[in-house]
Amino acid sequence: MKQYLFTVLFTAAITLALSWGVWRLSLKYKLYPGIRERDVHKTPTPRLGGIAMFLGVVAAFAVSSQNPYFAIFWVDPAPVYAILAATLLIVIVGVADDLWDLDWMIKLGAQFLAAGIIAWFGQLQIFALPIGGLSIWSSWVSFTLTVFSIVVVMNAVNFIDGLDGLVAGVCLIANGVFFAYSYILVRDTGSSTYFNLASFIAAVLIGACIGFLPLNWSPAKLFMGDSGALMLGLLMACSAIAITGQLNPAVLNPDEFGRSQLLGAFIPILLPIVVVLLPLLDFGLAVVRRMGAGKSPFSPDRKHLHHRMLDMGHTDRDAVLIFYAWTAVVSLAVLLMYVGTQEEWPGDYLLGVAFGGVGIIACLVLTFLPLRRRGGSTPTTPVLEDAR
Repeated sequence: MKQYLFTVLFTAAITLALSWGVWRLSLKYKLYPGIRERDVHKTPTPRLGGIAMFLGVVAAFAVSSQNPYFAIFWVDPAPVYAILAATLLIVIVGVADDLWDLDWMIKLGAQFLAAGIIAWFGQLQIFALPIGGLSIWSSWVSFTLTVFSIVVVMNAVNFIDGLDGLVAGVCLIANGVFFAYSYILVRDTGSSTYFNLASFIAAVLIGACIGFLPLNWSPAKLFMGDSGALMLGLLMACSAIAITGQLNPAVLNPDEFGRSQLLGAFIPILLPIVVVLLPLLDFGLAVVRRMGAGKSPFSPDRKHLHHRMLDMGHTDRDAVLIFYAWTAVVSLAVLLMYVGTQEEWPGDYLLGVAFGGVGIIACLVLTFLPLRRRGGSTPTTPVLEDAR
């Protein structure tokens, strides 16, 4: 655990220092786009924070290659190199889009190419779903499912990039919960070491988000842009696939561990989805909404979940904190349910159910409270980071 803590702190320190440097250089050389029609913020703000986050991630991987504790995923470095190459591609395309607004087809093509690099050259694929001993598919099914999963998560994270500190905070919480999940899952499956690629990526992302948040918190001095949001989504998808998509289904046999049959079978694939539930929900609603209106699913609008919360009367900071709460409640509830299924008494998972129930009620109250306060008044629109 100390090595993971060092990874978090190292990545956070490097990212913070580089974020400050990118911010200063962006202001000095005016490396920021003009205000677009769909933007609400009035002051041009640099969108190159993803560069600092990417370099922080690369630095963490470089240090890990010299750390004997992480040698287990450097024995065959192909997956690591494929992930870094794909991430570099995404960051380059994201930076170009942040500066010049690329066509959505170019960005989508780059996303599929990046996902293909990871699945093909890195052989990081969803080979099986650990549902009580079920399913190993053909190589093409695994490849296709992996590529689409990575692209969907990338866009889901990118779509919620609309308020200062929103993506960085949500991903910080999500990766914190996923790190705990992967750490427990590895222990649960009887591995000889707790050091693995999935937990390492989660720790690195926690550090990158911690290091970036000080400059991104409202009022933000620096935006992560497409480069940062797409990178976070790509690496989160890789982390989930690295731990869950390659587990031997027989290892997670619920009867072997004395778990609840239903929860023990489904939580290992449910939790990686739950930690990005809000981004996935927003992405799905946006695609249905835009295609229903005869538009491209990637055409920007101002009808995302965070925009609707602002229209309900929340301030931008309150909306961000409520998103944090939703992410924490849902993901922690499922994590507690998973932990409970490992005990001899299957009723232990009810702690997670109770926590989730109370937390969801509290979040619903906080979410809809402004509707009773407004009395029909129109709220002022706060500064937004972007509107996708």
